[in-house]
Formats: sequence, C-alpha cells, structure tokens
Amino acid sequence: MRRFNSTNSQDIALEMAKYRVHKIRRFYTHLLIYIIALMVYLTKTYLGAPFNFWPIRDINETIMWIWTFIIAVQGIRLFFREKVFDTAWEQRKVQEYMNHDKQNKWE
Repeated sequence: MRRFNSTNSQDIALEMAKYRVHKIRRFYTHLLIYIIALMVYLTKTYLGAPFNFWPIRDINETIMWIWTFIIAVQGIRLFFREKVFDTAWEQRKVQEYMNHDKQNKWE
C-alpha cells in the first residue's frame, strides 16, 4: 500500500494523481517493450530470421506466454480495478465504516 507524506487533501490528491500517472507510464513502457519482443519472436519463429545473439536467441514460446500473462495481469490491476473500485465505491465504504463506528460507540 502506498503511503502519502502530506496531510492536506489537495496535496494528497496531487500525489495520488502523480503516482497513478507514473504507474500508467510504466505499464505503457512495459507494453511497448513487450510488443517489440513479440514482433521479434514472431519474426524469428515464423519467418526464420537469423537472430542468434544473446537476448533474442533465448526468447521462446514459454517466455512469451509468461510475459503475456504478466502484461494482462498488470493491465487488469491498473485499469479494471479502477472501474470496479472507483472513488464512489471508496466513499460509500468510508461512510459505511464511519456509521458502523458510530453505532458501536453508543452501545
């Protein structure tokens, strides 16, 4: 879980936005590298391109399947989680816990 250093709500919102943009940029960079590696793998495998130097000769089907899975999980965590657990959901949960605490205080 990411911790933010500020107590001001605007500063926290700004830090959260910067962190989110950083995560999206990292994902797109990883996706670009993956696409390049996938094109090289397909060219090497199906067109018989003679790529026999170190990082490329070790790219095989297993590595590409694992890498595809990792990219898919990253994309789901980054984009799908936002759709399911958006800010309205967070506000409802906070309100629910606050109401629960109020009820338990007076009992």
